[in-house]
Amino acid sequence: MNLLKRYAAPVVCAMTVLALAACSSTKDERRVPTPLTDFKPVLNVQQAWKASVGKGGRYLFSPVAVGDAVYAAGTNGSVEKIDAKTGQEVWRTKVGVDLTAGVGSDGTLTAVGAEKGGVYVLGADGKLLWKATAQGEIISPPLVGNGLVIVRTIDGAISAFNADTGELKWVYRNRAVPLNLRVSAGMIFAGNAAVLAGFPGGGLSAINLQTGDEYWEAPVSYPKGVTEVERINDVTGAPTLIGAETCAVTFQGQIGCFDANSGRPVWQKAFSSARGVAQDDAIVAAPDDWSVISAFDVQSGKKLWSNDKLKSRDLGVPFLLGPSVVVGDYEGYVHFLSRDDGSFVARMKTDGSPIISAPVMAGDTLVVQTTDGDLYGFRPR
Repeated sequence: MNLLKRYAAPVVCAMTVLALAACSSTKDERRVPTPLTDFKPVLNVQQAWKASVGKGGRYLFSPVAVGDAVYAAGTNGSVEKIDAKTGQEVWRTKVGVDLTAGVGSDGTLTAVGAEKGGVYVLGADGKLLWKATAQGEIISPPLVGNGLVIVRTIDGAISAFNADTGELKWVYRNRAVPLNLRVSAGMIFAGNAAVLAGFPGGGLSAINLQTGDEYWEAPVSYPKGVTEVERINDVTGAPTLIGAETCAVTFQGQIGCFDANSGRPVWQKAFSSARGVAQDDAIVAAPDDWSVISAFDVQSGKKLWSNDKLKSRDLGVPFLLGPSVVVGDYEGYVHFLSRDDGSFVARMKTDGSPIISAPVMAGDTLVVQTTDGDLYGFRPR
């Protein structure tokens, strides 16, 4: 997979996030996945159901949960609503084109991104309501709500469409950088006033939902190094928001939390992740470039623990679930770690393909989507 987007001269480096980290490292270390070891589970997790929506191919598809429903999509054009209680299909639609991003939903409207910037919006019954075109490739899930469908393109531009008509309302453009990672970079709503998004170059912005103007921009970190590869400094994944505090992480930079009203930094620590963070009212958790997962105190930034027993297993985006930190790996294992000390409390197996996107919680069911397009519903007890 080509994980870099180029806007200037070419550069020679292996086109994976892991290889990219090796290219920018001064150490010649082999990334051999750490073998899994046995442990005694202390959390009872049962598989409730399995469904399939279609493979993700070279794109990252993330499920989204609204109430007891899960919405998912695959690169073959399939978009599906699933009852998370039973795993049964509520509706399935084929939009007729290959998809590159999905899915966003508010429970009424569901949006996906297609080839050549296509934006497809479905109604509550799964039927196509409208389609539009964004000016660029979409590889991040759309955001649906507050009367808008919001998409971002690989160049960092964010476009907002009227949710009812598909009319383009505004376009926000962040500053361009010479080189950035080709990874999914999500967005979140901050109430009904703003959307929070991170960008190549290390910036985190709050954008006015009505006008597309910037409320504030804060640097999560600054580019460092001499070469363009060394200076890649993208905010990865989606920012998080709990109360008035938003947190984010950059590749080759820092992890930190900020006041969502002003952008003022609360704390920042040296860290690098190509995946993203999970946050609740107590901790922030993230895997680094070596898939060593760590937890930080959300108020002070103090490191609480690290777990290196999944090193080089290409961990995905984590999810915080009650007493557990949940994260998938490159072999399709779902790991449940204690949020208190990072020890293993449970492990579940899926189809053997990577789990990169964050799990979601729909009612009492934890749902994960693999890159082979299978969805698993798990119930922790």
